[in-house]
Amino acid sequence: MNRDDITELQFIAPITNVPSIMQHGILSHKLSGQIDHHSVAMSEIQERRKNKQIPGARTLHDYANLYFDAHNPMLSKLRACNDDICILRIDAKVLDLPGVIIADRNAASDWVRFSPLIEGLKAIDRERVFARFWTHPQDLYHEMSHKSEKCAEVLVPDCVMPGYLIGVYVASERALSQFQQLNINLPICIRSDIFF
Repeated sequence: MNRDDITELQFIAPITNVPSIMQHGILSHKLSGQIDHHSVAMSEIQERRKNKQIPGARTLHDYANLYFDAHNPMLSKLRACNDDICILRIDAKVLDLPGVIIADRNAASDWVRFSPLIEGLKAIDRERVFARFWTHPQDLYHEMSHKSEKCAEVLVPDCVMPGYLIGVYVASERALSQFQQLNINLPICIRSDIFF
């Protein structure tokens, strides 16, 4: 993948957390534990991430994690919550922050490679990360690998400051209405095609 391929990054969040995110930013797991919030993270995955050490860097929970494409297995697992979640759009300039690390697949994976920006982007297959589907019924090994690649991550030390938020996607009119009640000044649109 090239730097120019990335127009935005994305973060899946409960709509109820957005006021806090607008105040504190998108926080690492470690920092978010210090404030009241609702989590959509799966506990078994967080358990795997908890003590994972990034070679030559910090632990995984010291980073805020963003997706290249939120239309991925994580969002698929949250489909029952479509009216209560949103996808925050993050300016791609966040890639230029010091200490950013690229995970070439889900960072909890046993096969993940962590790399600095340029090297990390080269390791990512753009077609696979932005593929509409990751299922391969005839080849389950290929499917498991692709499923993990769809969740490739940008890891930002500690926090993505609110100034990097450029917009919001929601799945439905109901979610749009719920978000609008927050009176948050971010461009918002319904993108049901991204959700499941």
